[in-house]
Amino acid sequence: MNHILDDLTWRGLIAQSTDPGALRAALDAGPVALYCGFDPTAPSLHIGNLVQILTVRRFQDAGHRVFGLVGGATGLIGDPKMTGERTLNEPEVVRGWVERIRAQIAPLLRFDGPNPATMVNNLDWTAPLTAIDFLRDVGKHYRLGTMLAKDTVARRLHSDQGISFTEFSYQILQGMDFLELHRRHGVSLQTGGNDQWGNLLSGVELIRKAEGAAAHAITTPLITKADGTKFGKTESGTVWLDPQLTSPYAFYQFWLNADDADVVAYLKVFTFRTREQIDELAHSVAERPAAREAQRALAYDVTALVHGASAADSVVAASQALFGRGSLADLDADTLAAAVAELPRTTGAPGDQVADLLASSGVVRSKAEARRAITEGGASVNNVRVPAEDAVLDVADLLHGRWAVLRRGKRTLAVVDAQA
Repeated sequence: MNHILDDLTWRGLIAQSTDPGALRAALDAGPVALYCGFDPTAPSLHIGNLVQILTVRRFQDAGHRVFGLVGGATGLIGDPKMTGERTLNEPEVVRGWVERIRAQIAPLLRFDGPNPATMVNNLDWTAPLTAIDFLRDVGKHYRLGTMLAKDTVARRLHSDQGISFTEFSYQILQGMDFLELHRRHGVSLQTGGNDQWGNLLSGVELIRKAEGAAAHAITTPLITKADGTKFGKTESGTVWLDPQLTSPYAFYQFWLNADDADVVAYLKVFTFRTREQIDELAHSVAERPAAREAQRALAYDVTALVHGASAADSVVAASQALFGRGSLADLDADTLAAAVAELPRTTGAPGDQVADLLASSGVVRSKAEARRAITEGGASVNNVRVPAEDAVLDVADLLHGRWAVLRRGKRTLAVVDAQA
């Protein structure tokens, strides 16, 4: 088996590391305890956070002890942004988000069997701490010059907004997390995104000063698209892990639509496929790009990881059924609703002429063109060919009493919504 560091390097998952030689030696000496933190500054994690969770999982699979930290304390403040002060969320809101995020992380790490993961909340050691104890025991180890040099802090200091002491103190709180986990559980490695490098170093230095011990940090690169545009955004917004915010169908479609230039890199980062399997899919991208085998493998694997194999199977069936390779009637209401959510739509009711609906939905440009498509056998309702120019929508055509999917040819789709 490849060394964990070699595997991470091949997958493009190491951007920066403190003393790679010493870290490799520590990993070779026996199981290392490591952690990654997630702040509840939103009701859900997004696919950028997935990079970190799966990186931690790779360490767990390699036999190391892993901790997932949900920041019930740091989430009350939030990591400083380049653009200005965060809106501070109410404690009860943050508490609710902590539980939601814990539930999202739980299926992605192993919490039973041999070498189980551990979930922690930094509010457990931060809440009992007095301000005086914090300043005496932790603050004394920090030097303002180092803190002011941090990129985000430096930029904010020279901006019109400035930076509050609240956000300025975030790097101390994150450093304290590393120190506490080191003391309580022997944690000696922290992972995070490359934008967290300064915060990770804060903990490494705090452990060195407070305990005289060595600690390590690794950052992963921020994922970008080959064309330079932002990863993880769609026309409808951020791609969330919460199925109520991004449906499993929309989640699957995001990965299915990956560009050929990006898909192999995404397979390395977001799936657990082997080097041989990914090399084979890379060959498919080069030789048979129209087959989109790599995209389908990526979309299925990531959807199954986050939402479960059953949800992945359902959205694959929905994706196929929309384009005539399966029965739309077999889809449950939620999956069908998600599948038609982005389609052009028109209102309709039983008794409406299908030709009129084809035209009003934009599937064709006119009723005359609709009639021609029907005559030529190129129009369908729910994947069933429309038999005659004067055919009408039947009550039985309304799937779950609401939707009927119109199609012309292979790929021109729209939906009739009887409840719009």
